[in-house]
Amino acid sequence: MALQYHHRMDSRAPAEASAAPSLRNRDQIPDRFKWDLRNIFSDWNAWKAASDELDAKIAAYAALQGTLAQGGEGLLAALKLRDDIGQIEYKVWYFASLWYDQDQRDNQINARRQQVQILFAKAAQASAWFDPELLMIPLPTVQQWMSASPELAVYRFAVEDLYRQQEHVLDDKGEHLLSLSSRFSSSPNDAYAALSTADVRHPQVRLSTGAEVTLTYGQYRAILATNRSQADRATAFHEFHKVYEATANTYASLYNAVLQRDWFQTQARGYPSTLEAALHGNNIPTDVVENLIATTKAGTAPLCRYHRLRKRVLGLDTYHAYDTAIPLVDFARKYPYEDVLEWLPASVELLGADYQRRMREVLGGQSIDVYENPGKRSGAYSAPVYGVQPYMLLNYTDTLDDVFTLAHEMGHSMHTVLSHAHQPFVYAGYTIFVAEVPSTLSEALFLDYALARSGDDRERIVLLQHAIDGIVSTFYTQVLFADYELQAHRLAEEGRPVTADVLAEIYFNLLKAYHGEALDYDEESRVTWARIPHFYSTPYYVYQYATCFASSAGLMKQLTTGSEADRAKATDRYLTLLKSGGSDHPMPLLQKAGVDLGQPETVRAVVDQLDTLVTRLERAIEKGAIAGATSS
Repeated sequence: MALQYHHRMDSRAPAEASAAPSLRNRDQIPDRFKWDLRNIFSDWNAWKAASDELDAKIAAYAALQGTLAQGGEGLLAALKLRDDIGQIEYKVWYFASLWYDQDQRDNQINARRQQVQILFAKAAQASAWFDPELLMIPLPTVQQWMSASPELAVYRFAVEDLYRQQEHVLDDKGEHLLSLSSRFSSSPNDAYAALSTADVRHPQVRLSTGAEVTLTYGQYRAILATNRSQADRATAFHEFHKVYEATANTYASLYNAVLQRDWFQTQARGYPSTLEAALHGNNIPTDVVENLIATTKAGTAPLCRYHRLRKRVLGLDTYHAYDTAIPLVDFARKYPYEDVLEWLPASVELLGADYQRRMREVLGGQSIDVYENPGKRSGAYSAPVYGVQPYMLLNYTDTLDDVFTLAHEMGHSMHTVLSHAHQPFVYAGYTIFVAEVPSTLSEALFLDYALARSGDDRERIVLLQHAIDGIVSTFYTQVLFADYELQAHRLAEEGRPVTADVLAEIYFNLLKAYHGEALDYDEESRVTWARIPHFYSTPYYVYQYATCFASSAGLMKQLTTGSEADRAKATDRYLTLLKSGGSDHPMPLLQKAGVDLGQPETVRAVVDQLDTLVTRLERAIEKGAIAGATSS
């Protein structure tokens, strides 16, 4: 099974610069700001009992080999046992993993996580027989069984989709061999994580104030997002990228391992390209990605216009990648977490009272870990723990960006709540292709709410910049990344060399293609590819941020414009999308909701949206709503 965390991209810098709350030990944080994992298991003994039960069920599943041809009852028994295994997997994995994320210094908890991973590998091997054995039975026979059994009919979409992919399913021995390879398929990413995090030596930099800073990734982003001295930002940029330049050949070797692994799996299953292999499971046509890239590349004019505006407002003679995150205006307002608890449900009023009620239950259900503590995992995510509730990790620091992060993760959590409430287990999980739609729509709804209630000109400018930066980071940057991944994977497919220089040239050319003359380019930008975790952990993932952003932009327009009757229908279609889980392929689900990603107009709508927002920001600045911030 594909256990997932739903993350918000962290490439967007905060649009304001207020000091973070002081770091507290976990026992100093009140319980109401910490998740309660006892809703999953009462204690570790209960977790161990469930792990043992999972192990036994995995063995029982393996023993079912050879029973499918006996008839519909045998198939139903296998499918129901697989569901039982999946439900236990959710709980034993997340209980250990969430405990670990509270304090990643705890090796004992990490060992328990690894025990679950070993069980997952065992489950993959124990189930390798199922697909080949089922596919030996003619589809009309299986359809007849499903027509005769309401319980079995529940699995119709899942079963028929397996037959759709039949040509890429190997025989029993082939599937078993590929299941064994899963043990080392994560090795490139594990090595990348060790090289970039555990073994990295962070440089020390001296800022213009005389302060010395250890340049961790968090400190690097903070300097680029808050330090008004362009010289300091340049120093941080150059020194941070030197870390990756020093081991660029190692990063290239690791990334080549990712490319070769993907190409191996593609060829083993008989796909013509790694892109088709990545998209086939969700039945996504390859031209969705290719059209996304082509349409976005043709629509970079408002992106370049925004950066030229930033250069002028910031009063800079040159404008570099390290100048793209600094806010146009200082805005130090704090947004206490408990205040936001009231704003979020208010921002989704148009989605109905039931949606608001369910959101309040999540917010008050002791399933959110709010504040940072030593050892806690960085970033934010929503974890869809089936049979319990979604759990959310935050590192809340009272900034506006943290508010939008909460809104984003709440969109994921509400998707989980509605999907789990309306779908059987087999369809309760939803694809990543759809997952980012409610999260980005949740941010858009909160933006509208915040703009409507704000009476502060500077806050409104900050909100407009936040909206623009959201398009830049979630749409344009992710398309650039997808463009890079596609070109890099084609190196492996065509048997061409994959070296640090080759990868750097691809990335640098793309940076110039998307930003034109709006940026002054630094040689260090060539190595940026080496520090993008998604390239190593989840290839062909990032394009979905862009397609989801385009989808949510279209849905937002439908929800907020037109007649009252049209808006009501749009709301019903959107809620139906969230309730549908994985009961169909993502393209039909989105089409039923009113979005067709096969049409270039869907992508161009985001380009037009950015153009409109940049115009609003230009007008606000021209009217003197803010004085241009300067950088020294």
